[in-house]
Amino acid sequence: MAENKKEADKGAKPLPVKRPQLHLSGNLEPQYANVVRISHTPSEMVFDFGQLLPGSAKAPVRSRVVMTPLSAKLLQRALTENLGKFESMFGEIKIPQGKSLADNLFGPVQSPETPDEGKD
Repeated sequence: MAENKKEADKGAKPLPVKRPQLHLSGNLEPQYANVVRISHTPSEMVFDFGQLLPGSAKAPVRSRVVMTPLSAKLLQRALTENLGKFESMFGEIKIPQGKSLADNLFGPVQSPETPDEGKD
């Protein structure tokens, strides 16, 4: 009898997956993040998103997202797919080489020239 069930399962079509509809509440404010710290335990991944301003030594965390490792892996897959689509439409996203990425993005702040500077 178990063999008949296995044979029936081979021809069975998987049930369609219904995607949840996301609802954005009216008071939801978008958060800009240009730095993320990732930590984990055996059962969860923690993403702390922050904003680092040029010349600042501290990046305040604006949002924390906690998910399972499986969800993080699926997020990685979705990001890879979407970055591929983005690059096919707009060109390759180039990652700066040489200095650390933080140095390229957030190097020392240069003060603006005063009106007398640069004139002979």
